[in-house]
Amino acid sequence: MSNLTVLRSYAQMTKPESLPPAILFNCSETCLTVFDAFPKAIFHFLVLPRVRPPLRVSDLTDLRSLLKCERKNARAILQDLSDEADSVKKLVQEEMLNRYGFQWQVWAGFHPAPSMEHLHLHVISSDLCSPKLKNKKHYNSFHPKLGFFLHLSDVLSWFDAVPSYFEMMSQLRKKDYEPLLKEDLTCWKCEGAVRNMPTLKEHLQEEWDDERRREKARIAKKNASLKSREVSQPGSSPSQG
Repeated sequence: MSNLTVLRSYAQMTKPESLPPAILFNCSETCLTVFDAFPKAIFHFLVLPRVRPPLRVSDLTDLRSLLKCERKNARAILQDLSDEADSVKKLVQEEMLNRYGFQWQVWAGFHPAPSMEHLHLHVISSDLCSPKLKNKKHYNSFHPKLGFFLHLSDVLSWFDAVPSYFEMMSQLRKKDYEPLLKEDLTCWKCEGAVRNMPTLKEHLQEEWDDERRREKARIAKKNASLKSREVSQPGSSPSQG
């Protein structure tokens, strides 16, 4: 089985729950969520629409092919993906608290020129700290402000725009997006220029470590304040019989 089509094979399974737990994270009647085999952040999942009528396998090749379908069907698929992504985000945020003691952003979005066949929605934590994040293309494809990473909420908003805008945005021409992968490296948080990937990776780790310290300090301060209020509250007077 080709690595390019493995997601399609998952989406066509009648019983995706039979997939190994190292692959499958969650599944529903409409979608399944798998672990990204090469995660670009601490948490990174792919949400796939299952192949069901009225759409064919070819309709679900990527976002561009989906947006060529009847709009109500395309929107329904995106809404299914959104619902599943919300469930995944909740599970991720619970794990963040359990494992790290705080929560940080989780993004959901598409690549307009994906490297694998079958439509898939990335659900990825904003740290972008991973040994698998190795080059400029990897990083720029998930930079939340650069334009290659298409946020799900933005794509859904196209359906409420005037028809001409939807038609323009749904073209998703590779030639319009692929140059973005070659843009100079910048930190998505502080927007500072970074000269190379090793420096960027070190910087991203420092940014996340700083966020972790700040959030844990904020949580500790909040808990201490709540505890102080409880201690300072006067006891209730005994009831008069």
